[in-house]
Amino acid sequence: MFKKFDPSTDISTSTQVKASVQRGIKSQVAQSHPKLSEAELDGLLPKKPPLVQYKVGSHLMLYCRRVEHEDASPSDEPVFYQHRDGPILPTLRFIHKYPTVNFTSVTVDKGAIPFVLGGANVMCPGLTNPGGEMPPDGAEKDEDGFDLPGLSKGDGVVIFAEGKEHALAIGVMTMSSKEIRDKNKGIGIELAHYLGDGLYMAAEL
Repeated sequence: MFKKFDPSTDISTSTQVKASVQRGIKSQVAQSHPKLSEAELDGLLPKKPPLVQYKVGSHLMLYCRRVEHEDASPSDEPVFYQHRDGPILPTLRFIHKYPTVNFTSVTVDKGAIPFVLGGANVMCPGLTNPGGEMPPDGAEKDEDGFDLPGLSKGDGVVIFAEGKEHALAIGVMTMSSKEIRDKNKGIGIELAHYLGDGLYMAAEL
């Protein structure tokens, strides 16, 4: 998604986000990352200053925080983004800035690292092999008493790697964690953003 992203040519318009929209973004982030506390959410998405929204192409929105500089004009720091009607996802630089915040995450095994850093999607075995990790299935149940998967299709996840401290990518589940464990083949996570891509290199706009 951001492999060849260049803010000097790929951004078309920017507008200040309305308070009601910012509340909606905060609500979606809370829903996608249920382990975040209210205090953490307030720290990540304070009411002021409001976010700035950048349109990237025809289907992508980039949400940024205004950064003030003593000796230069203000700039905007990308913190979240959304593709079409998909989940609102955090940027890697934003995640690295708050290493203790518990975003919804998975871990891939060591063998998957070079592929992920090359922009490849995460295959199911990278999550099920020794060293890979996903939230357990069945920890919660639906209204009929059936086990719920730890992660559902369409969920946004932060991707860590076996033996590495910091997240290396962000992606969207193409199937539930239960399906990944059962099938163990095919693409498990569609990669959206990774270390070294165009968005990661654009620390500020």
